[in-house]
Amino acid sequence: MRTRRLWILGAVLMFAAAGPASAYDLPKLLGGPGGDQQNLNTFKLIHVTDLASLIQDKQADLHIYDANVPETREKFGVIPGAHLLASDNDYNVAATLPADKSDPLVFYCANTHCMASHQAARRATSAGYTNVSVMADGIAGWKAAGEPTVKPPVQTSSNS
Repeated sequence: MRTRRLWILGAVLMFAAAGPASAYDLPKLLGGPGGDQQNLNTFKLIHVTDLASLIQDKQADLHIYDANVPETREKFGVIPGAHLLASDNDYNVAATLPADKSDPLVFYCANTHCMASHQAARRATSAGYTNVSVMADGIAGWKAAGEPTVKPPVQTSSNS
């Protein structure tokens, strides 16, 4: 218990000596360019129930992207209406994503341990898209929740 108090006291003293909180540059701390850059290239994390609700809202111009490899798609299927990405980190943003950068985009991959959807979403936010989400549960969580899937279409070698 004494060690914990000393550690907390040390951390408080370190931050107090570092200066005011306004001196910290959050974008720079998160690996960005820092300075006046306000775009942190962030996306929202959502879950199966959130995506199911978005799909039910016919007013939303929702775009869903599957960042899985073909083997995962064959095993679990894909969410109906999802666009298949040829790659999570090398897809053609201009040809694949909608022209309106405020349209809602949702990316998903295999499961909570898979980061392909995160990588694909970062590409979208870096390209200026502002309404980007990742369904963290992935296709495995989607199926486990009893949501519908379809067989993946035959893939071509294009980046769409």
